[in-house]
Amino acid sequence: MIVIISAQQAQLDGPIDVRFGRCSWLLRIDTDTHQWEAFQNPGINQSGGAGVAAAQFAIDQHANAVISGDFGPNAANALRAAGVEMYRLVDGASTPQQALDLYTQGKLIAF
Repeated sequence: MIVIISAQQAQLDGPIDVRFGRCSWLLRIDTDTHQWEAFQNPGINQSGGAGVAAAQFAIDQHANAVISGDFGPNAANALRAAGVEMYRLVDGASTPQQALDLYTQGKLIAF
């Protein structure tokens, strides 16, 4: 399964970014192989449509799920239309690794 997590830094133990469309980094994690990559968010510098650009990136990465603090309506609609599940961060998750752990334990809130 491919999971995308919004982050402030290009690392699993760095801080999460709660802004999906305007986050600095999008981390792509394969939960089956535990391999991961960090990508600069293609929407971060756009004057408009940042959330949709980030959503399209997730879709292009064949993401099954995206984890962030919040999703704008346009990003949420794009992800929903592509069948990508969205999960909101909960207290206790301050790093992408912690968010991933909570996701695999079924403890995140579906958006």
